[in-house]
This record gives sequence, C-alpha cells and structure tokens, in this order.
Amino acid sequence: MSVLEQSPTQPAFVQNPYLFYEAARAASPVHDWQDYNMPAAFTHEAVAALLKDKRFGREIPTEMQSAPAPHLTDFYRIEDHSMLELEAPRHTRLRSLVLRAFTSRRIKGLGPEIERLSHHLIDEMPMGGCDLLPAYCAMVPVIVIARLLGVPEGMANQLLSWSNAMVGMYQAGRTHEDEVAANTAAREFASFMEDYIADRRATPADDLISELIAAEENGQRLTVDEMIATCILLLNAGHEATVHTLGNGVKTLIENRIPVSALQGDAVQATVEEILRYDPPLHVFTRYAYEDVTLFGYDFKRGQQVALMLASANRDPAAWDAPDRFDPSRSVKTNTSFGGGIHFCIGAPLARIEMQIALRVLFERRPKLALDGEPEYADVYHFHGLKALNVTY
Repeated sequence: MSVLEQSPTQPAFVQNPYLFYEAARAASPVHDWQDYNMPAAFTHEAVAALLKDKRFGREIPTEMQSAPAPHLTDFYRIEDHSMLELEAPRHTRLRSLVLRAFTSRRIKGLGPEIERLSHHLIDEMPMGGCDLLPAYCAMVPVIVIARLLGVPEGMANQLLSWSNAMVGMYQAGRTHEDEVAANTAAREFASFMEDYIADRRATPADDLISELIAAEENGQRLTVDEMIATCILLLNAGHEATVHTLGNGVKTLIENRIPVSALQGDAVQATVEEILRYDPPLHVFTRYAYEDVTLFGYDFKRGQQVALMLASANRDPAAWDAPDRFDPSRSVKTNTSFGGGIHFCIGAPLARIEMQIALRVLFERRPKLALDGEPEYADVYHFHGLKALNVTY
C-alpha cells in the first residue's frame, strides 16, 4: 500500500486540494496518509461503501477510550453525549428522539421565513459592495437555526464565536491555544444552553428545544446533558457547513457565469446539488474500524481511524463525467457531501432549502454581482471555505 505525504496546511493544497485527490484516486482507492497517520479512502466507491459499513463507526473503541486532557474536559463533556460521536444503541435512541422534533414538515415550513430573512439581509448591505461571508453567508444559517431552536437571534454573533472556537478542534494544525479556546467556548455554550433549556421547561414555546424536551420514545427522554449536546451540535453543524457552501457556491456561480435561470424553479435543486458535489464544505469525515477487515486492497485493523475523503469521492470520474467541470444541468446523483449511512447529516434538508432560497434571492436582487478580487480559501482543513468573499453589485 502506497504512503502519501501532503500537509493539509500547505498553501497550495489549501487553495486547491483537488489535484492531490486526483493523483491519489488514480493510484489506489485507499492510501496511508502519512501526515494524518491513518489510511484514507479516495474513490467514490470506497468512500460510499465505508460510510455505510457497520464494521466502521464514529465511536472510539472501548479499549482506546481514555480521560481527556484537563484543559479539554468541558469540550469532551459535550462530545461524549453528541449523537455525531456515538453508535447504536445510544445513537439510534438520540437520533430517533431528535427526528421527532426535526421533522421535514417543520423544515419545509421555514421557506417563507428564510426568504424574508434573505431579503432583509440584502436590504442591510452597504451600497456598492461588501464581504458576503459575514454580511450574508454566515447570517442566513445562524439566524435560521437560532429561530428554529428558539434561541434569541440577537445572540447570533455570540453563537458564531462559540461555534467557530469549538470547530477549531477539528482543523489541521490546531494549537494548545486553540484547544483552550474550544474548551472555554464549550463551557460557556453549555452553561447558556442549560439555562435556556430550564426556561423552556417552565415555559414551552413553538420551537425545537420545547419539542426536544417533550420528545419521548419507549418511556425515555433526552437527559439534560444529551439535550445540551444535541442543541450545540445542531447549532454548530446547522450553520458552519452552510456558511462555507454558500460562499463556495457564490464564488463558483460567478466564476462560471451561471445564469440566474439556473437558480429558479425546479432548476435550483440541481444547481445546489452540483455546488455540494463540486466544492463541498467538509472534505474529510473519519471512522474507526471495529474489526480487522480487508477492503479495497487495504488491511484495516480494529481501532484504526480511517479518513473518508468526501470531496475526493465527489470528483471521481468513475462516478461523474468530466467531474472537474461545474455543470448545474448534469443529472443529479447522490454525492457524499452529507456523509452516509446512519450518520447521514440530519440537517441536510435544512441546508438544502437554505441554499436554494438564499442563492436565488441573492442573484435575483443583485443581478450584477461580481467578485472584487480573487477569493482565497482559508486554512481550515478538514473544512474548505473562503477567507472572505468580497463582491460588487
């Protein structure tokens, strides 16, 4: 098995990781990635299969579990109850309870509200141009998820600050200071959510937190710790990826001179799926092997962590014709941007409707939208998103 060397923080890689993915895919489905000290699956076939294989999962095998470092205890107190990091039976129970509140009807009902919010944010933009990331791409998803949960949207900037600090734990090259910041954010975030959940217990409202409190299955409800972890997961995941996808999507649409008609009517769904495939916000999702197994020519060992290269799978020519071409008219085929298997992103329907509406409204309201300079990607791998998105209109 070949060994690959590629720093995820190297400037050229940060700006364009797809050349590395292309070379890796052509050589083998799975490689040892030396910089991460783990095997990495690069082809669509391998990534899709491992996402669904129950011999691999998110939860750390029992014999590998250990107490967190003292400066990270608050962060992992939340992670230990997050359904993203759990397997059956705990994951099954938590996801089932959350889905009772996170219904497709509730998500679809947000459409008019997302449209009004998009228009409002555009009305607030300064004349001539701005950085779209903080003015629009970040605000749409964080305000929507805050409203959905029932958290005051006036706290949007604080929620963004906590979330950005926490997701720093998943970025390559994190420092001790980053870890301390993530732990502090987790402690403050958890304290806020605990107080807010207590308020909602006393005074239920028409929001997701109240629904989570009421959700019950086989006589079991979410514990306070599980509810805190779930709300934080929904807030973090509910905006972090969508911010990057909106930013990457606007950049791609402008660079490829895609007409506004591609964002209208039924066409917008295919365009959003192509954005998700072409330049997704999350490039790597990891699993642990739960038994020794040989797949795709690689001998996986129990306890070994595996990197599933989501963005590489989405550019595999074995799955898509001319995959490096952005083509919103291509037939929609399931991509790996939202993961797969039991951990398929629970917020995918929300992310899709936010993107469909926010992109359509933006390009209808700002038909002369143009890039102001060449956007650069930020050094935030495993994520892939822009430093800024300066535009004129």
